[in-house]
Amino acid sequence: MSLKSFAAKIFASYIARKTAKWVNNPIETQQRVFENLLQKAAKTKFGVDHNFSKITSHQSFIEHVPIRDYEELKPYVEQVVAGHSDILWPGKPVYFAKTSGTTSGAKYIPITDTSIKHQVNASRNAILNYIHETGNADFVDGKMIFLQGSPILQEKNGIKLGRLSGISAHYVPNYLQKNRLPSWQTNCIEDWETKVNAIVDETVDQDMTVIAGIPSWVQMYFERLQAKTDKKVGELFRNFKLFIYGGVNYEPYRAKFENLIGRKVNSIELFPASEGFFAYQDSQKEKGMLLLLDAGIFYEFVKADEFYNQNAKRITLREVQINTNYVMIISTDAGLWAYNLGDTIQFISIMPYKIIVSGRIKHFISAFGEHVIAKEVEEAMQHAIASTDARINEFTVAPQINPDGEQLPYHEWLVEFEKEPSDIEKFIEILDSSLQKQNSYYFDLIEGKILQRLIVTTIKSGGFNDYMKSKGKLGGQNKVQRLANDRSVADALLKLEV
Repeated sequence: MSLKSFAAKIFASYIARKTAKWVNNPIETQQRVFENLLQKAAKTKFGVDHNFSKITSHQSFIEHVPIRDYEELKPYVEQVVAGHSDILWPGKPVYFAKTSGTTSGAKYIPITDTSIKHQVNASRNAILNYIHETGNADFVDGKMIFLQGSPILQEKNGIKLGRLSGISAHYVPNYLQKNRLPSWQTNCIEDWETKVNAIVDETVDQDMTVIAGIPSWVQMYFERLQAKTDKKVGELFRNFKLFIYGGVNYEPYRAKFENLIGRKVNSIELFPASEGFFAYQDSQKEKGMLLLLDAGIFYEFVKADEFYNQNAKRITLREVQINTNYVMIISTDAGLWAYNLGDTIQFISIMPYKIIVSGRIKHFISAFGEHVIAKEVEEAMQHAIASTDARINEFTVAPQINPDGEQLPYHEWLVEFEKEPSDIEKFIEILDSSLQKQNSYYFDLIEGKILQRLIVTTIKSGGFNDYMKSKGKLGGQNKVQRLANDRSVADALLKLEV
């Protein structure tokens, strides 16, 4: 055992003890975070406008601070972007994480010195937790790659801005700098395909032990490695032991990854966003991610099926229930207040509080009242892959409301196969029956012959990459929308097939 791996085990044990303190006192921890946030921001413009000094409970917080999404918080954010101090949080943020907006172009998410430290520590602690749980620490001596956006930052009124992954690249600790790949020069390449090829050239003969990134983009990296060497990734990197990912559900990709790698590799799921780092997988034996309760974020939850109702109930951790779909609302030490992140989650445990990401509140199919969510289509796909010889690269789902002729409407699954199932009818039957079992509304629509069984449309190899490229979203933190209540994604994909 090297000195570095021995030190990692000691540090991991220390972090595990610290984590256990707040895990065992979740409600008290969240109350302390809540009070600390309000106290620190009481004299900001937002705090004064919303009477923070008079807020003494969660109920009074609800009365003074309505739920907002980015568009509704934008008037305050614009003041911060203009260079004003003490607007959402004391002083000025140290960064803006620039992300793609849906209705008004770029979004500028403030990141403060305290919030970026929480982001960095959460990433670190996820790995240390893995070391503590498994005893595996040898990988710290090998090379590590984090597929991310360019670390080149711009500046706006004295505040640096860039993508979150690019900002995070500036916080790799010194003891990992020698292990880190790709080189700074390669990491700064903006064009994703050019960048992936350069990363392949830099890493193909290295001792890679840890690889991290969004699964769809790591998949491209693995495919390019295999094309260059005609070898499995696990043969190239014999000490590759840990895959770290976030952003999307890994399960639909797992079979494809294991085929590319040639063996099973342990993995850690993360739940980061520009707005904060919310959870990480804390067990190799159990499902779900540990919700981070002591990281400068106060959480509220609204049942997803009630979210658009007037006066929908906002609850705290104390009232949540297992297996209920919630919209997650956050207040943070970066100055986001009762902020609708847009993600939906479900608790699978409340001691400790562990979650899975179930989708996006705006991403669902309910063209016929079925309200199918991302978790349901991903589980159906996972079941179909596990029960057949199929492997997929990517997929999305859309309603077909007006089919040709006298057909009944249906859900269209657009799938890019890495290996098509030998029995496509069996594959479709498993997909459809799994979705019916998970969603009683969908079952009723099928039984009542309002909908016909789903239809799978095969997308050519590379079709999803072509689609993302056409939208200027190839690589980085971008990911394919898993499902939509309209046909915008589906029709754009099919147009490229012609």
